Amino acid sequence: RLHPAAAMASFAATQAVPLAPSALGRRARVTGKPKFTRAVRTMAAPKTGEPVVDGYTTMFPSPPVDRRAGVIMHPTSLPGMYGIGDLGQEAYAFVDWLAEAKMQIWQVLPLVPPGRPIPGLREDYWSPYSGRDAHCGNTLIISLQALVKDGLLTQKDLPHPYDMRGNVDFNQVAKKNEPVIARAANNLLALPDDNDLKAAYLAWRQRPEISRFLKDASLFDAICKTPELLGKDWWDWPVELRARDPAALEAKRADSTALIDEFCAAQFLFDKQWLSLKAYANAKGVSLVGDMPIYVGGHSADVWANQTLFLLNENCRPSAVAGVPPDAFSEDGQLWGNPLYDWNAHDKEGYEWWAGRLGRALELHDEVRIDHFRAFAAYYSVPADAKTAKSGKWIVGPGEKFFKGIASAVGGAPIVAEDLGVITEDVVALRNAIDAPGMVVLQFAWGDEEGDPRSPHLPHNHYENSFCYPGTHDNETTAGWYANQDETTKLKLANYAGIDEKEGAAWGFIRLGMASVSKACVFTMQDVMALGNEGRMNTPGIADGNWAWRVGAPGFFEGARGEAKRLAALAERYQRIASSGPQAPPKKAAAAVVEAAAKTAPSPAAPAAEEKKKFLGMF
Repeated sequence: RLHPAAAMASFAATQAVPLAPSALGRRARVTGKPKFTRAVRTMAAPKTGEPVVDGYTTMFPSPPVDRRAGVIMHPTSLPGMYGIGDLGQEAYAFVDWLAEAKMQIWQVLPLVPPGRPIPGLREDYWSPYSGRDAHCGNTLIISLQALVKDGLLTQKDLPHPYDMRGNVDFNQVAKKNEPVIARAANNLLALPDDNDLKAAYLAWRQRPEISRFLKDASLFDAICKTPELLGKDWWDWPVELRARDPAALEAKRADSTALIDEFCAAQFLFDKQWLSLKAYANAKGVSLVGDMPIYVGGHSADVWANQTLFLLNENCRPSAVAGVPPDAFSEDGQLWGNPLYDWNAHDKEGYEWWAGRLGRALELHDEVRIDHFRAFAAYYSVPADAKTAKSGKWIVGPGEKFFKGIASAVGGAPIVAEDLGVITEDVVALRNAIDAPGMVVLQFAWGDEEGDPRSPHLPHNHYENSFCYPGTHDNETTAGWYANQDETTKLKLANYAGIDEKEGAAWGFIRLGMASVSKACVFTMQDVMALGNEGRMNTPGIADGNWAWRVGAPGFFEGARGEAKRLAALAERYQRIASSGPQAPPKKAAAAVVEAAAKTAPSPAAPAAEEKKKFLGMF
């Protein structure tokens, strides 16, 4: 959570640097072009006493941006027949539920292959924020039933349905499901090349933007599965492998053809299922918001294959690692351990790796949130051998140069980010320079004994160019948070926001989010279900036992239609209903068509607005 002093710094910074007007709306990823443009038409300036320009009475300010609402839920939290949420029929049922609830956003956590347990060190890890490759997908969420429909498996190949209720046991899922997915991948590989599915796989694998990362990712996975290297970080591999000796890599590739092909086929199956789900969601008026940690895992194909882009020592180990400094909640700070970027090296290569990473993310999602955005302005560097983050120091980041560097590849991309923590003036200045919204979290507005009337998280201090959350996946559920507050705080909530036991804190905060001036508000599914902390997704600083929550058994969403109707009513009350597209009411949709046609008509008195690419998102 954000320390009150940090909240004050964040809000003070927004006052020091005026917010820039928003110039572009969300980009339509299907066409690659902006959906709409917002620009204030400037008037000619006649002299005092002269008549106004023609068309003066039609020169109105631009209307507010469309207001949206949505839900955060990772696919692993969906119902499923085989121990984990997957990309099968329950995912489609959730999209239908979102559309019924008039929710226009589905936000997910990183889709990457999660960090695996390390025997003797971490027995139950599975964090999506410590993935082994920033470009690949988590094959554990592949739908087994969909593989049967594709003819790659038979019903006899599937395990007996298990763990259809309760939290995910990732170790169990990996043990039972991965061999089945491997069988489907090998069945795909065995198809003749003129088979439609096999041809699609071969074409996908040859796409330059895919082969660019898949070649190294598949070899990295094959080396990791070498029996004598199991559980070892890549910098502890034999020198010829960790230093990427060309002859050694080619020899390993030749010895691992079957493993490499299986890996690639499984990744294709993930892509196929996820992109089909994405197309269905878009057709229902739902935008998929992804999540990209700014840093990548140390033991990852990304660092191994791009060593010159990271701060590594002569032994290929990180020379400095990421973290955050001590604060009121952690006297030692937080030592994340991710290797830091060599930003000068990225600059010299024209940010090509980053452009590829963002391009891949924007293929899988409509919008992408970048975690810890503040590191683009300045990042906290801790010596790699430090035991705590106390000895770290702030280092200047790439700033606006980074966004200019990737503009030719992904300019105008709907980048979503996060600005919680120590937010200094340079962070806000960068956010404004790329015209990106901010982020407010309702739980951070209360709970401090002294209170902070300037907190940006208090609803009366919200601003339009922001995304509002009651809490994120890293917070307690709102009901759990409320239960842990003292009576003074509960009285404040009652007086300020009308929060009472009858409505409940979870739905009280959903109402506050809907009512906020923030242009978007997003709720965890746990809050929609008014769950206590038994539904918490992650507790920062604790490696084990996270990420496992599931919403319920198959058929859950049919029984949650009451919550959908309740969300839809609030969305309509607070004007968060789509004005165009699949979710728009018939009258609004017709009006939107008329308005669009009117905008194409020339305006004789209005000069053409200067076009400018912007990076969109929430900070």
